[in-house]
Amino acid sequence: MKKPIVVIGFLGTQLDAGQGAGRWNKWRPTVSLAQHEDMVVSRMELLYTLRHKALAEVVKADIATVSPETTVNLVSLDLEDPWDFGEVYTRLYDWARAYPFDTEREQYWTHITTGTHVAQICMFLLSESRVVPGVLAQTSPPKKQREGEAGKCTLIDLDLSRYDVIARRFDAEQRDAVAFLKSGIATRNARFNALIEEIERVAVRSRAPILLVGPTGAGKSFLARRMFELKQARHQMTGPFVEVNCATLRGDGAASTLFGHKKGSFTGAASDRPGLLRTANQGALFLDEIGELGPDEQAMLLKAIEEKRFFPVGADKEVESDFQLIAGTNRDLRSDVAEGRFREDLFARINLWTYDLPGLAQRPEDIEPNVDHLLAIHAAENHRVVRFNAEARAAYLRFAQSGEAIWSGNFRDLSASVTRLATLADGGRIPVALVEAEIARLRWLWKRGGPAAAVSGDVDLNALLGEERVASLDLFDRLQLEAVLRVCRQARSLSDAGRQLFQASREQRSVVNDADRLRKYLAKHGIEWGRLAEA
Repeated sequence: MKKPIVVIGFLGTQLDAGQGAGRWNKWRPTVSLAQHEDMVVSRMELLYTLRHKALAEVVKADIATVSPETTVNLVSLDLEDPWDFGEVYTRLYDWARAYPFDTEREQYWTHITTGTHVAQICMFLLSESRVVPGVLAQTSPPKKQREGEAGKCTLIDLDLSRYDVIARRFDAEQRDAVAFLKSGIATRNARFNALIEEIERVAVRSRAPILLVGPTGAGKSFLARRMFELKQARHQMTGPFVEVNCATLRGDGAASTLFGHKKGSFTGAASDRPGLLRTANQGALFLDEIGELGPDEQAMLLKAIEEKRFFPVGADKEVESDFQLIAGTNRDLRSDVAEGRFREDLFARINLWTYDLPGLAQRPEDIEPNVDHLLAIHAAENHRVVRFNAEARAAYLRFAQSGEAIWSGNFRDLSASVTRLATLADGGRIPVALVEAEIARLRWLWKRGGPAAAVSGDVDLNALLGEERVASLDLFDRLQLEAVLRVCRQARSLSDAGRQLFQASREQRSVVNDADRLRKYLAKHGIEWGRLAEA
């Protein structure tokens, strides 16, 4: 059964006006709503101001003439200035909140043809926010006016998902935004692609802090800047992108760099300094390696995030700055919180949106499109196109995607490798001999600096477990534990060690928590992560 129609609208002091029999020869929007033969308005809530009460009574009587089935309720609004946005919106909002809407039994149309432009805007906003439920009704006159001609009534549903053409535009815009975040690189790793798609939605819909976790060179800084540029293109940010590596901040200068200082606040403070937080006002602040901040700076940052104001060093008066924080870290901040190195309240504040960026070794299928992208960049910067020959390309990708290629420096390693190949290529072609030399160089690099170097380090199990417990271990378990501990001692964090140790099996798991898997393995042998540094 079709629900009764209830129309809510303003009296049109000009369009609805008219006296005598001649008024039926003109189109009056409010009256026309009751003249449509194919629809019956059950009730009309007709809003008017006190000085137009006489006209409201005439319109009510005329509607009763053309549509006896329609009940018209005259609603007087006490408006001093119908062109004052704040006053009109407040009066309408209060009326709507008190009105007994019953969407289960009635359908509501908000008539936006009549009333001042301010009133129409307010009615639109109240409908969009669902304070007034239902659809918008837009009426228009007939092409040729005749007595009793109703004209046209168009319904507009503000649920944009109902419009296929709009939905397609939204989908296209989202695809463009995702491609922008990936710099147009057609990445193939399903987990990474899903992660970027969610980051795109969060980037354009939220100003809450975002935490990017991942190994050095995984692209945290690059992604943070692209997120800012995406918001800037959507006119969501007018301020700058400010970036700082917290590992470079030391001592008294750390607070001064971030929060600024007053002249004379300490030795060498020859003038006022605004600080990076104030510089980032209305923009984005990227704090890379946020886990390196000292306890005082952590406390000051928490206040700045929550209250948008803080004290510069040596100042008695607070300053304000409204910025979005994007933080990066290659450490497991959960462990740092548990061990007291990072404030729990600050971690809770920046942990609303946390994304763990996988390293290049965990995305072998993305190496090929990234190689092509890097070659395209080299060509644009050097005005010289360089390509692999078929055999060389196959040899390079075979090695780059193998377990032997650990990519400890992630995309920095890959970028450097491609740059070397493109620079040394004669005639714009990269041959097999050049690829073989580059592979040898990478093996040498990773043997010195990667996990392979850790294998040569000794692990004193007796110091960790005690001689009696070590003696009870099978040789298999002992060798396995020693190998795991060597990787752990070379890793930057528990998560970093887990990523290296479970680099293959993690791709087959729907929920990835390498740190927890490693923590449980160590706990089985009675070893805590914090004790490894002492071994």
